[in-house]
Amino acid sequence: MKRRQLIRYAGASLTTAIATTLISSRQSYQAQDTSESVTIQYLGHTCFLFTGNGLKVLVNPYASAGCTAGYSLPNVEPDLVLVSSFLLDEGAVEKIKGNPKVITQAGDHQFGGIKFQGVAISHDREGGKRFGNNIAWRWNQGGIDILHLGGAAAPITTEEKILLSGPDVLLIPVGGGVKAYNPQEAKQAVDTLKPIMVIPTQYRTAAAKEDSCDLVSVDEFLALVQGREIKQVGSDRISIKPTDLPTDRKLVRVLNYS
Repeated sequence: MKRRQLIRYAGASLTTAIATTLISSRQSYQAQDTSESVTIQYLGHTCFLFTGNGLKVLVNPYASAGCTAGYSLPNVEPDLVLVSSFLLDEGAVEKIKGNPKVITQAGDHQFGGIKFQGVAISHDREGGKRFGNNIAWRWNQGGIDILHLGGAAAPITTEEKILLSGPDVLLIPVGGGVKAYNPQEAKQAVDTLKPIMVIPTQYRTAAAKEDSCDLVSVDEFLALVQGREIKQVGSDRISIKPTDLPTDRKLVRVLNYS
């Protein structure tokens, strides 16, 4: 009898110890999360610089032509470059200074302790027959689950929905043209993927050449997502902590090109 009681007490003590350890670990992790953040800087078109976890990640460097004719990349030296395609408006890796690692293929990649997942999506509305595949990139940096859709143009498939749904921050093209979502298609993709925060990309700005750019302004997309909290950030960058992301409302944040 005493032996059974001893075993029962020992088991209870072990369970309590494990629970205490898990709670302590969770609290420690949550405390760490509150100090984490990622800074997202808009460099024009679908090009953004993500800074966090001691890493600078650049997505989709461009050449200055067509819709990106009035843009110019700043003097940045990233640690990693992610490329959605080799089209001039998102794959001009030769423009990048320094000696970063460059990833151009879909699949899972590890860099700097972070897993980067590339998912191939058609770059046009004809199954990729005109412009091939576009790679959507997903990763967690600074405690924020980021999904950058690159120049996606095709509707999200069931398989893609499983891989891509529920990011904290979604960067999505909204300006239309022949190789990216128009405002209505972007709204449909947002409804499918259900992000907390949306950052629009690839829309017409004053930097685009009138005669060689078929994009529309971001306002047409914003008119379709009035149910979300829309804010013009008034800057080319935004810093986000996990605690900044609400559980009771959805956000749209529009960054300026400077």
